[in-house]
Parts: sequence; C-alpha cells; structure tokens
Amino acid sequence: MSTMMRCIEIPEPGGPEALILGHRERPEPGEGEVLIQVAAAGVNRPDAMQRAGNYPPPPGASDIPGLEVSGTIAALGEGVTRYQVGEKVCALISGGGYAEYAVAHELCTLPVPDGLSMEEAAAVPETFFTVWTNVFERSDITEGTTFLVHGGTSGIGTTAIQLAKAFGATVYATAGSDEKCRAAEELGAEKCVNYREADFVEVLKEATGGKGIDVTLDMVGGDYVARNMKVAAKQGRIINIAFQKGSKMEINLIPVMLKRLTLTGSTLRIRSPEEKGEIAEALLRYVWPMIARGEVKPVMDRSFPLENAADSHAALDADHIGKIVLTM
Repeated sequence: MSTMMRCIEIPEPGGPEALILGHRERPEPGEGEVLIQVAAAGVNRPDAMQRAGNYPPPPGASDIPGLEVSGTIAALGEGVTRYQVGEKVCALISGGGYAEYAVAHELCTLPVPDGLSMEEAAAVPETFFTVWTNVFERSDITEGTTFLVHGGTSGIGTTAIQLAKAFGATVYATAGSDEKCRAAEELGAEKCVNYREADFVEVLKEATGGKGIDVTLDMVGGDYVARNMKVAAKQGRIINIAFQKGSKMEINLIPVMLKRLTLTGSTLRIRSPEEKGEIAEALLRYVWPMIARGEVKPVMDRSFPLENAADSHAALDADHIGKIVLTM
C-alpha cells in the first residue's frame, strides 16, 4: 500500500467548485477500526451541507467529506475480530469517504450484500441506516400502516418507499415533477403527489378516505411541519431528519393534543459506534436478506470519478433520481 492517497478537500466553503482534489497521508485504523481501500463512495445531502460550511464534522472525524463507502479491507486495527484483510465490505463512517482509503469502525461495517456491485454497495449505508433507525425504530411500520415520505426520489426517499412497502405499508410520497412521481410509483408508492401542482394534504386526505397518514418521514421542515400535522392520522408519528426549508417556524400545537401525535426526529452522524452498530445488526438480520432476494435495492442515478467530485455535487443539486456515487 502507498502511504499517500488521493482525496477531496474543502479549502473554503462554497458551491460544488469548492471540492478540490488533493493528496494526504493514508489514515491508519485505530482500536476496533478497519482500513478500507475504497472502491466507491456515496454522495449525500449532508456532504453538500458540509461543503457549504453548514454541517461541520463531529469532533475526531475526518474533514474529508463522505459518509459511506464500499471497498476491500486493507488493514485491521487492534482488537478487530469481525473481519479479515481482503473482505469486501460497505461501511457507514463519520467522514473521510471521498478518498482512496477510509477508516471505519468494525461495528459500522457490513459485508457487501449479495447481488450488489461495489458502486451499489456504496449507495446503501447512509440511506438504509437512516431509514431503518427513523422509520422502523422510532416509529412502527406494520401491515396496513399508511406511510408518507417527502422527497420520494431522493436517496432516502427511494430507500424508504421500498422498505416500507416490503414491510406491508401503504406508501405515499411527494416529488417535484411528474417524471419523479412516476419513478416513485414504480418503486412501490401507491400515489406520489407533485408538490408543484397540488396540495399533498388535500390529495392524501382523499386518497386515505379521510383517515390520514400514520407515519411521515420529512426532510423539508418549514411550513411542511404544520402540513404534516394536518394530514396526520390519529396517533400519527411525524419524523424530521432534515430541514431544507428551515428548522424554525411558528405552529399551532393543538392538533398534537387532539390527534395524540408524536413529533420526533434524529441525526445519525454524531451517534456512537455502538449505537450505529445496533442499527447495522438489524439491517444485517432483516434487510440484507431482502436485498439478496432482489426485493429491495439501491436506486442508482449516476457515478463520477473521484476527481470529478464537483460535478457530482452539481448533479446532487440538480434533478436526479436515486443515489450518486464517486468511484476510485
């Protein structure tokens, strides 16, 4: 192994052009960690937020962007027992993915699911970890649950639609064009509402016969918070994982009382390896077999070579359906 590697750096916050190809010393795995020779790295909205200066890495994490990778284990840190050098894996990491080598905790590392390419495997951890912990651990998806995901053709959205459908939910989504709505419905959504042309509250109230939505996964925030409450069913659960339209708003909480609603949310990056490891174990037990059977699969938009990371972020900021990855 070379002691140096190519990586993407952010000398100054900004637009996609702020991503610069650089060279650094290869990281070394610490106790309980593995060194991965990266084959591909997922490109996600938090990476763009970090690029813009709005989402700094947590203490101790690499300042290189990138929260998920696939590749081959190149070295083991002290005490690692789950993996051996040469195994093909994918991993959720706290930073450092846009590079030829990255360090991951063994608890947050999983074998590449059967049937997936390395590019597809790199598109799994961030979205599948996020959807599982929020939709299935913080809520309760069972047969007949009505489930709404905003941004139905994003990486999170395409994952959430498939997983909720696989567990028996009746799935609804929102998206910004008729083309995206068709894509969401092909993935399993009962109905996808083009939010540029219709009010999802009214459409989904009618679609559910007035019952409303049991579980909502929201990345928008802003005025969507009150609208989610309006369309929620009695004892509905509303989960926020991002606030693209803002995290501060004035809302009337009376519907929370009258409908007995639960408003919750979470973030993943700052959690301990042990907490993330529990999610990994659940995915390996419940979801990896679904992927192997072809019931659930990451939806791929396109890939870019590492040196074109700026183009990948331009694509992320533009219209896309599913996941974007960088390849080494």
